[in-house]
Amino acid sequence: MNISLILHDNIVTDKNCSFRPLHADKNESALNLLKTIAFTHKTTPITELNRFFLHEENRKERLEFLQYSCDIGEICYVPTCNRIEFIFTTPQTLTHSYLRKFFQNFRADWNDNEIEFAIRHAEIFEGEEAVRHIFNVASSLDSLVIGEREIITQVRKSYETCRAEGLTGDSLRLLIKATITTAKQVYTETKIANNPVSVVSLAERKLRDFHLNHSSRILVIGSGETNTNLAKYLVKQGFNNFVIFNRTLGNAEKLAKLIKTSTIQAKAFKLEDLSTYTGGFDVLVTCTGSPEKLITPAVYKHLLGNDTGRKVVVDLSVPSNIDSAIYSSNDISLIDINELKDIATRNLTERQSEFLAAEALVEENIVAFRQLFRTRSLELKMKDVPDKIREIKDKAMNDVFASEIQGLDEHSREVLARVMDYMEKKCISVPMVMAKEIILETNN
Repeated sequence: MNISLILHDNIVTDKNCSFRPLHADKNESALNLLKTIAFTHKTTPITELNRFFLHEENRKERLEFLQYSCDIGEICYVPTCNRIEFIFTTPQTLTHSYLRKFFQNFRADWNDNEIEFAIRHAEIFEGEEAVRHIFNVASSLDSLVIGEREIITQVRKSYETCRAEGLTGDSLRLLIKATITTAKQVYTETKIANNPVSVVSLAERKLRDFHLNHSSRILVIGSGETNTNLAKYLVKQGFNNFVIFNRTLGNAEKLAKLIKTSTIQAKAFKLEDLSTYTGGFDVLVTCTGSPEKLITPAVYKHLLGNDTGRKVVVDLSVPSNIDSAIYSSNDISLIDINELKDIATRNLTERQSEFLAAEALVEENIVAFRQLFRTRSLELKMKDVPDKIREIKDKAMNDVFASEIQGLDEHSREVLARVMDYMEKKCISVPMVMAKEIILETNN
């Protein structure tokens, strides 16, 4: 189901991501500077999402180059298991020409066919629609699995990462803050997340169908949020034998420590040790941010050893970390994003009534955000008012009327100074109050 959006007035960002006022233009609203380019499970095959994945090692540089080359003020990159979002500000309209420029600078090595693939599969949102879209995303209304609470955390963490790297400013700060507030309200005031069925919980429920022994050897590759949540689910179900691999050993050890008890075994290794590991496995779980195929036929054969029994593979990575060639030559029960998508579709039907209630809350929050953004725009435009008024007062007292003031007695000068201070404060506050009242009247 669709939802509409609303946007804000007369602000754009410098390359350092701070606000700067725009010249007034009756046809332009600052809210219209907000844009989103999204690749989701709805328009892009899950297996193709890896085209738009940015590795942590060069993410900042790639996004900074997009800012520089595509007239972008602020930018936030949000990758999840089934979507990749670029949320940014620009005065440019997202025409075919602009999108071509965007993707040419996103990947300099892409040919025309690859660029056209990106343009063809991108979902484009501008202005109010961009606000509505990100509100829907964080509220899980646009998720593969409606009611999936993990998405709100993923949006927040992605924003915090981009903010720490200096890629965002006040516009996206306001947007993400309002987004998180909206999502929390949706989860609290509707039943959209009752009996939540996230990708993680779907995978865990699917694993139950195999009736695995609780002592089954579970080999986990990646110690991020998805695998951490899945490990917690499995521990609650009684599983007690985990081996965790991660590129950073400290993170693997952190997850191992989290789930390890006197009755639960959890060992941690560096990812590079995978090719020499000989402990075997019954369940292989992988979800990392690596764009590489970590489980090649050779690695899988080594992990398997002489074991010929059927194995369960849970692949939640985007892009996939597993070479598809292993499925045709091994006895494997596979659980992956594509399989979970079918289950999620059935769950959507059951949550339709709550979806409508959540939509209504989103619309209410869009109205509130419009007012907030306009008010913030006004504050920024009027931030120089106090200094200007003080400058006028000082010139009057110390230049224009200096001789007349000097002719006054001391008491009169003190009274005049108090009068001028009073007038200064009133002249600073009155215009702001009046402007806010105008905004409120306009919104009503």
